Amino acid sequence: MRKRRGDSESSSIAFLDVISCGFGAMILLLLITESSPPITLEASAVQLQMPITDLQQQLFEIRGETRIVNADLNAKREQLSAFQQRIANLRSQLFSVQGRFNSSNSIADERIIEAQNLASSKQSLTDEMERLLGQDFTRKNNLVGGIPVDSEYIIFVIDTSGSMFQNAWPRLIDVIVDTLNVYPNVKGIQIMNDMGDYMFDSFRGQWIPDTPARRSTIINTLRNWSPFSNSSPVEGVTAAINTYYAPDKKISIYVMGDDFQPGGSITQVLRTVDRLNAKDANGNPMVRIHAIGFPVIFALEPRYRQSAYRFANLMRELTQRNGGTFVGLNSFE
Repeated sequence: MRKRRGDSESSSIAFLDVISCGFGAMILLLLITESSPPITLEASAVQLQMPITDLQQQLFEIRGETRIVNADLNAKREQLSAFQQRIANLRSQLFSVQGRFNSSNSIADERIIEAQNLASSKQSLTDEMERLLGQDFTRKNNLVGGIPVDSEYIIFVIDTSGSMFQNAWPRLIDVIVDTLNVYPNVKGIQIMNDMGDYMFDSFRGQWIPDTPARRSTIINTLRNWSPFSNSSPVEGVTAAINTYYAPDKKISIYVMGDDFQPGGSITQVLRTVDRLNAKDANGNPMVRIHAIGFPVIFALEPRYRQSAYRFANLMRELTQRNGGTFVGLNSFE
C-alpha cells in the first residue's frame, strides 16, 4: 500500500512541473510581446508618409514648370511661323520687284532703240527734204502733228479731277513731257489746273523760267499734284488769258482733260473766251488754245459718257476759234 502511494505522489509532482513550465512559458511570451510596442509601427508609417508627400509636391512643381515650358514653346512656334510667313511675303515681293525691274530694263532698251531709229529716220527725212526743197527753203508755218509750235510761252491747264488722277495720270505726264520736248527752248512756262490753281504759288502771275532743272521739277511735282477740280476747264482757261496775255508775247495754252460736267453752257463758254481772247488786226487770236482729250469716261458705263462728248465738242470748237488744234487720244494707258 505504501508503494502505490509513492507512485501517486511522483506523478503529481511531475504534473505540477509541467504546469509550472507551461505557465512560465506563457509569462515569457507576454514579456517578449511587451518589448515590441505598436508605437514603433506607427512611427514607421509616419516616416514613410513624409517622403510620399515630398514626392507629390515635387511632382506638382514639375507639372507646373512643364506647363510654363510648353506655353513658351508654343509662343516660340507662333513667332517662328510668323517669321516664316513674313520671309515668304518678302521673297514674293522681291520676285515681283525683280520682274518689274527686268521688264523696265527691257522696255527702256526698246525705247532707246526706238529713239535711235526715230532720230536716224528724222535725220534721213531732213536730208531728203533739204535735197528736194533746197537749202534756201523757209517753212511757212511751224507744225508738229498738226499743232502749231511757234509760241514762245506755254501754259498747261490740267484737269486734276479724280477720274484723271486715278486713271490717266501716267499717260498725261508722258503727253506733257512730249509737249515740252516739242518746245526745246521757250521763254516761260506755267502750270495751272482747270480751276486756275497754280502748281507753284511762288510763280503766281509770273513765268517759270525754262531750264532743264525747272522742267525736271515740274514733272516730279506733277506726279503727286492733285488739287480740287470741278471737271470744267473754263476757270483755268479764262484765268490764263486774263493773267498772262501780252501783245508782245506768243502764248499757247494746252488744255488737258477728260470731261466737261453738265451744268455749264458750251455756248456761254465760247462767248466768254471770244470776248477775252480777241483777234488782232490780222484776225489772229491773242493766245492760241490747244486741247488734248483723254478717253477715261469711255471706259465707264454709257450713261456717264455724255460729259466726255461735251468736253470733245467744247474743245473742238474752242481750239478752232482760237488758232489751235484738238487731239483726242485713243487710249489713256
